[in-house]
Amino acid sequence: MDDTIQKALEFEQTKLKSLSTSDRIKISREAKTLILALNEIYKTKKDDKIMDIMKRLTAIKKKVEKRLKGKPLAA
Repeated sequence: MDDTIQKALEFEQTKLKSLSTSDRIKISREAKTLILALNEIYKTKKDDKIMDIMKRLTAIKKKVEKRLKGKPLAA
């Protein structure tokens, strides 16, 4: 349980500069698994700190996925 929280905190420190597409996919998947694991812990503990970590990870995940999907074409 604390291991998952520690992994999430370490994941937040990863650099998001000049990543390849495969790196972005890995980061997105890792963020998703960490968020789901933290959610299971949150269901039992109801600790606001865990919720804050999940929110920050979600923000990182959204930023990476936005870059993956690219810019929409102008119609």
